[in-house]
Amino acid sequence: MAEPYSQPVRDFLAYLRVECGLSPHTLSAYELDLRQLTGYLIERGINDLRSISFPLLVDHLKRLRADGLSSKSIARHLSAIRMFCRFLTANGQLEDDPSALLETPKTWRTVPVVCHTKHIEAMFEAIDPAEPMALRDRAILELMYATGCRASEIGQVQLADLHDELGVVKVTGKGNKQRIVPIGRPALQWIARYRRELRPELAREDRPTDALFLTRRGTPVDRFRIWHLVTKYAKLAGVSGVHPHTLRHSFATHMLAGGADLRVVQELLGHAKVTTTQVYTHVDRERLHAIVKQHHPRA
Repeated sequence: MAEPYSQPVRDFLAYLRVECGLSPHTLSAYELDLRQLTGYLIERGINDLRSISFPLLVDHLKRLRADGLSSKSIARHLSAIRMFCRFLTANGQLEDDPSALLETPKTWRTVPVVCHTKHIEAMFEAIDPAEPMALRDRAILELMYATGCRASEIGQVQLADLHDELGVVKVTGKGNKQRIVPIGRPALQWIARYRRELRPELAREDRPTDALFLTRRGTPVDRFRIWHLVTKYAKLAGVSGVHPHTLRHSFATHMLAGGADLRVVQELLGHAKVTTTQVYTHVDRERLHAIVKQHHPRA
């Protein structure tokens, strides 16, 4: 981060971490957004915080649009800019908030990509049992599909978070919010096998950790490794365009298709607003057609 913005940005990120409790993933995204903003300001010769103006911020957002960023990504940039400017104004580093009049770009809700159940089974079957890490990989994929958890949430699961006898796992989501998610029997069985047969071999005395899923070196599996695993087995199964969030989308859609209540799915996914979950009601077209055919008098 170029001067004179490095210290204000560090102070802002520390505020978000300590006071707001934002996750490391969100902090990284905000830092990237502010790097782009401050880089643009430096290019324009703006080396003083007090010289940040409304027209400059508008020009920055216009350039992001010209670079091909989606409305959703620009909205996230705008959120970071607004919070940063409010922080500077509250601390007396800015007299007036230059972001106050910025309008949020309209975001278009897109229908998420969902896997058919046969494709998910194909991914599971693509895991070669002879591979040294097969048990871990199968347990991870089973848990992701069984719970709809994000990759970052799976990587943060600790041994104490898993309750076999109750069939649930405690998940830490965005903003360090915790929720309890039930786990199906197949996932529990694969996790039990992994814990019994493989995890003791991966755990190292010189690197003690309570993380459930470990790498070959005995360190916790992170979301990047999980992303690699999902895309790897999707490719082996001949399924394209699959990533960790695809399993999350599939979990939600298949739950609703099976008759689950929308509010229940919202709770399982950890969505703050039910409107975020409602996107999945548009995915299962077959079920919607069946409901209309069954209940509409002119169907």
